[in-house]
Amino acid sequence: MRLAATLALFALLAAPLGAQAQSQPSKGVTPGEVHFAQVAALEGPASALGTGMNLGIRAAFEEANRAGGVAGRQLKLDAFDDGYEPGKSVAQTRDVIAADAHIGFIGPVGTPTSAATQPLATEAGWPFIAPLTGAGFLRDPALRNVVNLRATYDAETEMWIKLLVDTQGHKKIGILYQDDGFGRVGLKGVEAALERRGMQAVARGAFPRNTLAVKTALLDIRRAGADAVVMVGPYKPVAEFIRVAHKIDYNPEFVTISFVGTDALVAELGAVGKDVVISQVVPFPSDTSVPMVARYNAALKALDPKAAPGFLSLEGYVAGRLAIVALEAAGKSLTRESYLTALQNLGEVDIDGLKLHFGPGDNQGFDDVFLTQISAEGTIAKMDLGAARAQDDCQPGAGG
Repeated sequence: MRLAATLALFALLAAPLGAQAQSQPSKGVTPGEVHFAQVAALEGPASALGTGMNLGIRAAFEEANRAGGVAGRQLKLDAFDDGYEPGKSVAQTRDVIAADAHIGFIGPVGTPTSAATQPLATEAGWPFIAPLTGAGFLRDPALRNVVNLRATYDAETEMWIKLLVDTQGHKKIGILYQDDGFGRVGLKGVEAALERRGMQAVARGAFPRNTLAVKTALLDIRRAGADAVVMVGPYKPVAEFIRVAHKIDYNPEFVTISFVGTDALVAELGAVGKDVVISQVVPFPSDTSVPMVARYNAALKALDPKAAPGFLSLEGYVAGRLAIVALEAAGKSLTRESYLTALQNLGEVDIDGLKLHFGPGDNQGFDDVFLTQISAEGTIAKMDLGAARAQDDCQPGAGG
């Protein structure tokens, strides 16, 4: 009797453990769930970039979950902070791959981090979806696991020079850039755009990643007499550069990149942000006349009624919707391998009127770039140049 009781107790205790073990995702998939991993900056000077993408992806996933999920599975997003540092990003990515509990990566942030982690994902055969970077190396058609959403940084920098030189007639362009792979490729894109017009930058100034050490660069650029300054960096150092420039009565035309984090930059700058120009690579997040944007606003409100629409979370939302399109194509018998195949065969994708184009040798879905400007009231307005497709002569570079 004592032995029987012991065995019964053992069976009672073991049953939940067995059920729990079976519920753990294998390659990110269970009968009721599919898990994605985001390795991105969630803390530190670039944190608004990772948290903005995360908010948008979750809005898309929870919208799908409220409708029953995809093929009966609920979508889950697990986020891991890398502080926008390649070394930490590599460690987090290796840990995620070793655990083998996610179907793929979505929404990584930055060029230096992606340059360090994409090879790991590619070697492991993991999807690498919608990185927040215009890096040209990620557009290599040989990278069959990488799916890009946004236009390249070369397309953005060409648009800057089109505005400053072709439209406004500036002759002296200065460049502020982050001293890493992101900034140096932005620098290269600006210099190429100027060279196409028979021009050169009058000054270049760099600052280290994850710092606000921009004063030396500012003084060098001012000394050169630049009447317009283009800036390749995240929001905190860019905001510091503009703030200090105003303090020393240096007021050139300021233009910066989509990676800056528009809403975070506006919040950092306050009143001194007036007239700063920012290039964008997704539609205007408050333009609810666009069906996809209207649906994004509704999904965002359902997730967090206090969250304000923004370019970063909109990009995250589109990334989440794109991931869902591939899940739907992969169907009920979902595996990481079948999901990767679905991503590789996306073709033409219509997300409520937002048309993405993929094909053989083309793993980038959206090519549009347009310009916005900070108003005196601290709001974002479209510039008269409006939307424009990247010029054919802009070659993809690496890029934040």
